[in-house]
Amino acid sequence: MNNYSTIYEAVGGVAGIKGIVESFYPKVLKNPLIGPLFPPNIQPVMEKQTMFLTQFFGGPSLYSDEYGHPMMRARHLPFPITPERAEAWLGCMREALAETDLPAELQEVMLDRLSGPAHHFINQQP
Repeated sequence: MNNYSTIYEAVGGVAGIKGIVESFYPKVLKNPLIGPLFPPNIQPVMEKQTMFLTQFFGGPSLYSDEYGHPMMRARHLPFPITPERAEAWLGCMREALAETDLPAELQEVMLDRLSGPAHHFINQQP
């Protein structure tokens, strides 16, 4: 990430984010812990995730411009999110990032940044 001012730039902008999202969601849907929480038509979720991650990683505020403040914890409250589900989500993201040609150090920085929100969304204990 040395030559970039944001993670967004380091991953290749919106195209890089979109590629990660497109690799990520098939893994999510196959995961028995979290797949059932997602709708059968995953395309709108993928579009929102691309917009959100673009903004989250330092790119344009696509998500906020379209939907207002992310309020991600509130948006996730209707879903039963346990510590195991948060870890499953992060595991799917780890797998998706591993399929990219991004440096391992950058992948870890991204996972670390995503770990905070993933655990913040936990609203149920096992």
